Amino acid sequence: MFQKVTDASFIKGEHEILKFWEENQTFDQLRRKNQGKPKWSFIDGPMTANNPMGVHHAWGRTYKDAYQRYYAMTGHELRFQNGFDCQGLWVEVEVEKELGYGTKQEVVSHGIDKFVNECKKRVLRFAARQTEQSVRLGYWMDWDNPDELRKLAEYVGKDTEVTMTAPSGKQITDKADMLVSRLGNSEWGGSYFTFSTENNETIWTFLKKCFERGKVYRGHDVMPWSGRGGSAYSQMEVADGRKLSVHKSVFVRFPLKDREKEYLLIWTTTPWTLTSNVAAAINPDLEYVKLRAKKDDAVYYFAKDNLEYQRLSREFKEGFG
Repeated sequence: MFQKVTDASFIKGEHEILKFWEENQTFDQLRRKNQGKPKWSFIDGPMTANNPMGVHHAWGRTYKDAYQRYYAMTGHELRFQNGFDCQGLWVEVEVEKELGYGTKQEVVSHGIDKFVNECKKRVLRFAARQTEQSVRLGYWMDWDNPDELRKLAEYVGKDTEVTMTAPSGKQITDKADMLVSRLGNSEWGGSYFTFSTENNETIWTFLKKCFERGKVYRGHDVMPWSGRGGSAYSQMEVADGRKLSVHKSVFVRFPLKDREKEYLLIWTTTPWTLTSNVAAAINPDLEYVKLRAKKDDAVYYFAKDNLEYQRLSREFKEGFG
């Protein structure tokens, strides 16, 4: 039944399988076979169409593909709809780099509508690239033709009518902006795009319903703020964007009672509270060491783990005690 493997060339084998699926319309046959059977809905958590797909994206997509194939093999009708995330600072920042902008005021001067169009163009170009990568990965979805997406990107913001062929085979002629606003609808098929009119109107309708039921309120919260981006950071951006940096800082020494020239060295994230501090907390689970300062021979107490930082050797003599 199976041919004997004589040459374990994985790349060659992958291309042969992809060619076999295409020539035999394997994916289309599977969808026709399961049409009308019990539905199983899979909502794809979209990745941002802002750069080529990374290894971590491919890893996640293999899991998604396995889930959908399993339910298709057990006789379920699936939508097989991929998604693309289209908005957010990630896209905006990259477009600002392309245009050479350093401030949001330059975006305003350029024209917000023109800037939005540049963002849409970038999304469409990289949606096309990620589609090609996903097909190469063997990921079964109702994909748009990458060339059609690139064509739309070329005409976004222009008054010219273009004709596109949707994944369903339907041909539509309209201005690119109108076509882009309807990408992913049930009549056309293909990937859904979060910048589509249908998607955004659905979200606003949902928020309206939440508001009517008293589920939405206006309040205040503490948020990390990007001075460069002119917007609040998401929790994910804060967590993923952390990195070690070296900068000048101010430390305060707390004198120990009844011990001449012995101190705790304190750094705080809230220096405005220092005037009201009356005590310092010591962690009983940490091991502490004493270091003598080169400058004035004063003794300072440090958690032992801090000895790995080279800057201490510049300011202090050898530890003791």
